[in-house]
Amino acid sequence: LCCMCGISMPPNAANMCVNCIRTQVDITEGLQKHVTILHCPECNSYLQPPKTWIKAQLESKELLTFCIKRLKNLNKVRLVHAEFIWTEPHSKRIKVKLRIQKEVLNGAILEQAYVVEYVQQDHMCEHCTRVQSNPDQY
Repeated sequence: LCCMCGISMPPNAANMCVNCIRTQVDITEGLQKHVTILHCPECNSYLQPPKTWIKAQLESKELLTFCIKRLKNLNKVRLVHAEFIWTEPHSKRIKVKLRIQKEVLNGAILEQAYVVEYVQQDHMCEHCTRVQSNPDQY
């Protein structure tokens, strides 16, 4: 029996049903849900701080990897799956749905999905800035 709601359930380390565990624990707490990323509109690359620019097309494997690496505290959970959620290309938003797992309450493993929204700020990379400032020089 669940110690919170009393329903019959198979025994587990937390002595709680999955629904009660979910109401008691939010494994996404402390994880970023909004991230700002710099995007060069000229060459379609993204800034990986401090100075590296990575070329990536929308919804590409490279962009998904870049987005996941930009998240802080993701090492506190286990990433199970990640996928893009479609957004209008002109919206300057990239949404990624992550499915994560974490051990909670006496060893019970909870799995939860959540969405991270990345806001693209246009910022020309060094190369494109140089080319645009003096096109005859290059």
